[in-house]
Amino acid sequence: MSQDLLVTPLHALHIEMGAKMVPFAGYDMPVQYALGVRKEHLHCREHAGLFDVSHMGQVRLHGAGAAKAIEALVPVDIIDLPEGKQRYAFFTNEQGGILDDLMVTNFGDHLFVVVNAACKEQDIAHIQAHLPADVELEIIEDRALLALQGPKAADVLVRLNPAVSDMVFMDATKIELLGVECYVSRSGYTGEDGYEISVPNDKAEALARELLAFSEVEWIGLGARDSLRLECGLCLYGHDIDTTTTPVEASLLWGISKARRADGERAGGFPGANLVLEQIKTKDVARKRVGLLGQSKAPVREGSKLFDAADNEIGIVTSGTFGPSKGSPVAMAYVKTDCAVIGTEIFAEVRGKKLPMTVEKMPFVPQRYYRG
Repeated sequence: MSQDLLVTPLHALHIEMGAKMVPFAGYDMPVQYALGVRKEHLHCREHAGLFDVSHMGQVRLHGAGAAKAIEALVPVDIIDLPEGKQRYAFFTNEQGGILDDLMVTNFGDHLFVVVNAACKEQDIAHIQAHLPADVELEIIEDRALLALQGPKAADVLVRLNPAVSDMVFMDATKIELLGVECYVSRSGYTGEDGYEISVPNDKAEALARELLAFSEVEWIGLGARDSLRLECGLCLYGHDIDTTTTPVEASLLWGISKARRADGERAGGFPGANLVLEQIKTKDVARKRVGLLGQSKAPVREGSKLFDAADNEIGIVTSGTFGPSKGSPVAMAYVKTDCAVIGTEIFAEVRGKKLPMTVEKMPFVPQRYYRG
């Protein structure tokens, strides 16, 4: 392992459990365990998977103006975010591009924000640069982050604290697990029901071991995390979304609150709003993010060029793998807007061959978030 790589509080446990470690976002992270990527993926879909996501950035924002300050940076309502609720958001730049996507939770006395590992330093600097004097940003360095995902996740976690059964998708609360206060949200990055748990560093290993002691739970590495999120149509920052893609091009209109794109006093008010709102109004974008389903068994990887039936180059794959649950190759791509129609046949260039794919509605497999 390179001396330059950071480690999470669970690093020693990953090594003990036989994980294959790889560099990821500056950290030494587990890409897979003894089960292997495919079996880990299927185990999470059928039972419950445990993920170490402690490489993500966690911050608290204190002060009465915190919600207003964050709302000025994202096309999402934060001011009216109810206490005990979490919301997906993304930072935009002046060109309407996406700087990062993030989760914002209102815990009443503060906002709790989780950002992507690869972007956390720039995100924290971006927030800090736009905060008024009465808002304090606190970087959380003493807490790990675990995700427990899958149809059995609730059955497992309820044994540690029955209160989690009352939560629905995007609820968040502070509760005790193994006698220590944790921040728990009913959310995740797999399309399955599940929870994300912020736990003090010195209690993270004990909590992980307790969860792994249940027969339903297995460690899941980055490999299966990627195939799980891709099957469920969830973007990976730096691949499917970045500073050059707007939310409209990225098919993320659902991530822009209605009040921020309708006429009224709350409309706009975020970086790049004029461009984004004009794209929403006119639907005039040159490309769109789409889902692609392979018609052969060969996976189509990121960077593969895409062609129409007349052999014109029309786009590029941004994420691609074989979907173990779907039973076929799945991919996300940006294609010319007139090709972004469900059912359109597109050809991906793989090792000199043109493999047929079909534009498919995402998610490729049903999302199973618990909404009550």
